[in-house]
Amino acid sequence: MLKIGEAAAKSGLPVKTIRYYDDIGLLTPTVERSESGYRLFLPQVIDRLVFIKRAQSLGLSLEEVKEILAVHDRGSLPCDTVKGQIQDKIAQITVQIEQLTTLRSELQTVLSQWQEPAPELIETTICPNLEVKRSF
Repeated sequence: MLKIGEAAAKSGLPVKTIRYYDDIGLLTPTVERSESGYRLFLPQVIDRLVFIKRAQSLGLSLEEVKEILAVHDRGSLPCDTVKGQIQDKIAQITVQIEQLTTLRSELQTVLSQWQEPAPELIETTICPNLEVKRSF
C-alpha cells in the first residue's frame, strides 16, 4: 500500500489533486482508509493517475474520465468509450477552429479599415472604429 505522498511522487501529481480525485470518486477501487483515517493506495493507483493525467492533457473532462473509469471498473476495456469521446472532442475543436477563423477574419477587417478618430468625437462615440453603422 502507498501513502498519498508516495502516490504523488510516483505519479507526478500534487497531493491536493490526488485528494480531489479521491473525493470525486476517480480512485475508488484503488484506495482504502487506515484505522486512523489515512488514505492508503494500491499500487495500481499510479497507472490510474497517469491515465487521468493523460486523458486530461487530451482535453477530456474529469466527468468524461469518470465515465471511462466506470467502464473499466465494471471489467471491460473502455476503448470504444474513449474513441467516442475523442471523436466528439475533435468535432468540438473543429467548430472552435471555424469560429476562431471567422473571428480572426472579422478582426482583420476592422484593422484594415482602421481610421484615427478626431478628438472631438469623444462626446458622441466611444470608438468609431468598433461601432456598427446603424440605419434608422
